[in-house]
Amino acid sequence: MSTASVAPAAGRAARAGARVARGFAALTLGMNSVGTFWIFCLTFLVCADIVGRYVFSAPIRGAAEMVGYSIVTAVFLQFANTLHVGRFTRADLLILRLESTRPAGAFAVDGIFNLLGAAVFTLIAWGTYPKLVSAWSTSEITGTPGDFTFVIWPFLAAIVVGAAATAIEFAIQCVHCAARIAAALRRPQPGHRPGWPVLAVFAGLALAAALVIAGGLTGVQVGLFTIVCLLALIYAGMPIGVVMIVLGFAGIWLIRGDPELGIRVLSRSSTEYLRSYFFGVVPLFVLMGLLVSVSDVGRDTFDVARWLLRRIRGGLGIATVVANAIFASITGSSIASAAVFTKIATPEMLRHGYTPRFAVGVVAGSSVLGMLIPPSLLLIVYGFLAEESVGHLFLAAVVPGLILAAAMGLAIVLLATFWPSFVGGAEGGREDAASTESARSAALKLAPIVLLVALVLGGIYGGVFTPTEAGAAGAFGALAIAIARRKLTWRNLWATMVETGYVTVSILFLLLGARIFGQMLAMSNLPQQMSALAVGADLGLHGFLALYILLVVLLGTILDSVSIMVITLPFALPVVQHLGGDLVWFGVVAVVAVEIGLLTPPFGISCYVVKSTLDDSRITLNQIFAGATPFVIIMLLVVALLVAVPELSLLFK
Repeated sequence: MSTASVAPAAGRAARAGARVARGFAALTLGMNSVGTFWIFCLTFLVCADIVGRYVFSAPIRGAAEMVGYSIVTAVFLQFANTLHVGRFTRADLLILRLESTRPAGAFAVDGIFNLLGAAVFTLIAWGTYPKLVSAWSTSEITGTPGDFTFVIWPFLAAIVVGAAATAIEFAIQCVHCAARIAAALRRPQPGHRPGWPVLAVFAGLALAAALVIAGGLTGVQVGLFTIVCLLALIYAGMPIGVVMIVLGFAGIWLIRGDPELGIRVLSRSSTEYLRSYFFGVVPLFVLMGLLVSVSDVGRDTFDVARWLLRRIRGGLGIATVVANAIFASITGSSIASAAVFTKIATPEMLRHGYTPRFAVGVVAGSSVLGMLIPPSLLLIVYGFLAEESVGHLFLAAVVPGLILAAAMGLAIVLLATFWPSFVGGAEGGREDAASTESARSAALKLAPIVLLVALVLGGIYGGVFTPTEAGAAGAFGALAIAIARRKLTWRNLWATMVETGYVTVSILFLLLGARIFGQMLAMSNLPQQMSALAVGADLGLHGFLALYILLVVLLGTILDSVSIMVITLPFALPVVQHLGGDLVWFGVVAVVAVEIGLLTPPFGISCYVVKSTLDDSRITLNQIFAGATPFVIIMLLVVALLVAVPELSLLFK
């Protein structure tokens, strides 16, 4: 074939490949839509079960089984599209830096990661397919025979199809990486350097790993080796869920010498661990928080807090803390709090003469309350990882959450009094003295919030709801509030549902990875050895906690909160338990410590959310980090207080 005819043929092949990729993207988007709507419908299923049980004494038979199967199925249907839009959790600092200097090397590394991701989901599909065949051929059912049953093969089919589609999406992204490598090598830009040194480093690490493995390792050595590899690969930019599954699978293979066991663990965790009724708490609380965010409840909360605190020095800053604390009690998300109050509180503080540094710092700093004051998404994640009651964790966090909010408010008063140049504010902070707010209007604005808090937390603490049922009731209540306030359109309702799916998938994928990695660590006997080492070194519980808090604060500079918890808790929990620590108390301490990472550079996700939401070029990211620094100090002091006085977290136990 002549050279002249090669280029048109290559062009046709590229266009055909692009059409196939677009068609596949449309397919995964359709699967994602089904999964998104499926999760939304769970709200009504669980609420109907509650009404049936308490009103008609006739609960929906098999509701728990349907919710469990629905969660795992909806998640797998959404995996591929979540990957396509870039919502798999990863620390991409190194990859981004490499793309600006050594793009060919960066794309090659990314391609390797995509290959590993494709392998992970291929193994899930491969391990689940025999279960699908068996369920199909035997018409396997679940539920209570003679009462309510349903066949399970459609759910298993969705898992296999979803896993296969995700593997294909990883493969497509790998092809894109190859195309980018070719483009970078063909048209090098000024300042770009060869990517071979990067690949040489990875090749050297792979060779070293192969030599170490070939030499034979004990279980404990395998555990230590995988932890080192875990931190290295996460920093390099590999999706965190993928790296935990890969290393968990590889570790099980090395420890037991049986790759089939690794496949069985991977398949069983994917189909059985995620198939839990209690995992419904994740999407339902996320949905509730997002619906609350679109209903302008945050603005009303801030208006009331501003009116109540109008005569206090630094009043708008304290109002932001109070509003964040109230908002946290119905959303459970620091990111949502940061986004909402950046739009609401920051412009008001700037208008009243507060310094930009303080205005954005107090929003970022107080947003961490969203992950501590119940209902808290991090406490839910901790409950799954530690196998502790979510209700008990919520109760344990009430007093520490109020202490942290009070400490932040006191710090603002002290800053406004002794460092007024840092805070600013009209007339020394005595702004809005002539507010038009009244007690009646304030009560009307707070009524929906109070009712929602009473419904969710009162239902849990009163023993009326399980956490999953409370999430469904809260999501339904938030939906009713948004509709009643005429803030909900079909467009933002669908956007809320889609975002709920993305957040749910990213969290549950991390929990799946933590489950497999944790099982590998248990097989390695590393946690038990670490416990013995801590006892032998006479570190004691407080000494170990000091090291753990230092570790999570350092990890907070590059990772998000959920990722830190799923990485560190599998080996920290057994040690704390062995040293006599209460796991409920440790959960509160861990959440506060982990949340510090939301405010520390270079990751500091709350600070980035404030920056992107504000969209004001006059306020730099450095100013946001500087403004949040006093709140980092406050959180460290509160962590020390909670460690020194465990009773503060166990008052309601």
